[in-house]
Amino acid sequence: MSMLERAEAAERAMAEELDRTIVKSVIYVSGDPANHLMQSARLAQKSGVADKLVLACLIHDIAIAGFIRGDHGYWAAQLVEPYVDEEVAWAIRYHQALRFFPDESVGYEYPKMYIKLLGADYQPDPYIRRDYEYARNHTWYMSARLICINDLYAFDPTVQVQLEEFTDVVGRHFRQPKEGLGWDSSPSAHMWRTIMMPTKYL
Repeated sequence: MSMLERAEAAERAMAEELDRTIVKSVIYVSGDPANHLMQSARLAQKSGVADKLVLACLIHDIAIAGFIRGDHGYWAAQLVEPYVDEEVAWAIRYHQALRFFPDESVGYEYPKMYIKLLGADYQPDPYIRRDYEYARNHTWYMSARLICINDLYAFDPTVQVQLEEFTDVVGRHFRQPKEGLGWDSSPSAHMWRTIMMPTKYL
């Protein structure tokens, strides 16, 4: 077998292995992440939150739904940053840190689910605490906190929400690239392509 034939055989074997890989691994959330996001957006809308923050609630966990669980707020903000208002991306980024810290002034308690999942003695990583301190004193603090408030109660499996409820909000506040997500030249285009084609070989 020639060197070229061996290289082609190795490439074929790797491609076949990638095709066998389970695309949605254990890093993805169980349940219906899309419905959770739509419930969160509906809660925000019913509470009279500004449309652009309804959009933030609608897409705040988009990284979990299609990409990765760890540091999902940071990933989600980076995914949408080229297409949304700066405040929306900021709020999505910093909800990642704020969710670990209660704020009695707005009725946000530390989630009981976190105690169950992480233990009563859990302490967030230093970068989470640093980002919380930064966000706590920022002009847009409440925008990120509103995501947490509307996130916390949006896990009802009996409530079904239709995406069409938010067509106008998305149309007004999400700048769809004419080439389509992943095909423009934005800094996050490669991330969208990875979501669409997770087993692409090269």
